[in-house]
Amino acid sequence: AQRRQRALQLADLQPFVREPMRLMAALAGAQETPYQRALEHPPAADELVAFVVRESLPAVMDASMSAGTELLRESVLLRFHEGDLQTMVRTWLEGGALADTDAFIARAAIAPVLEAAPDAARSLRGDVADERRCPLCGGLPQLAVFRETGETLVTGPRQLVCARCATEWAYPRMTCVSCRETEGAKMPILADETKLPHLRVDACDTCRSYLVTVDVRRDPRAVPLVDEIAALPLDLLATERGYTKISRNVMGF
Repeated sequence: AQRRQRALQLADLQPFVREPMRLMAALAGAQETPYQRALEHPPAADELVAFVVRESLPAVMDASMSAGTELLRESVLLRFHEGDLQTMVRTWLEGGALADTDAFIARAAIAPVLEAAPDAARSLRGDVADERRCPLCGGLPQLAVFRETGETLVTGPRQLVCARCATEWAYPRMTCVSCRETEGAKMPILADETKLPHLRVDACDTCRSYLVTVDVRRDPRAVPLVDEIAALPLDLLATERGYTKISRNVMGF
């Protein structure tokens, strides 16, 4: 509900992301029921794909049909009638290649279930231990966030937010999330203090990657997974300068 409310607010405040924010609001509404069902009856690892297809995918597809662009509506309708939905969901979970529409649908349907069912998320992690990846499911980070600590002289740690299950974990401030570069001169910051004061891009000249940082201290209304989508102008600027995002958001930016 908080994500939905923030998306509608940003749709009014930031005209350049009005369409994706309206879609995000619809998705947040569609994700609420499967999230609650996964909380109440968490699926086992071997039931995850079937649970997503049964409990989450229909609502996400309905939301996409009601609030998406004409192109998205046509693509979703085609997938509903012709697509192998279980294979689509399984492929996304395994990190396989999918068409943009399929990746959008699968990700939006899977996310609330993984958020609500940590054991199912944990089954995706495998044996690789890497502080740059989610400690729960092993996913890539979607964004970084700074929050209030409640203490005037204490600065909170930088938290990374998983693109797959939304788990947060601490990561050193002056360290590239992709290649571990630590030299400040090689890590430029791209920002627009006037229009997007609580958002910035943290880039790296060593590996040419970047991710968006949401500073909730500068806008307490911010909901990181929603506000990150509003960083679209910064995404475009970073792309123009040759940087690649570590993980695109659900809207494909």
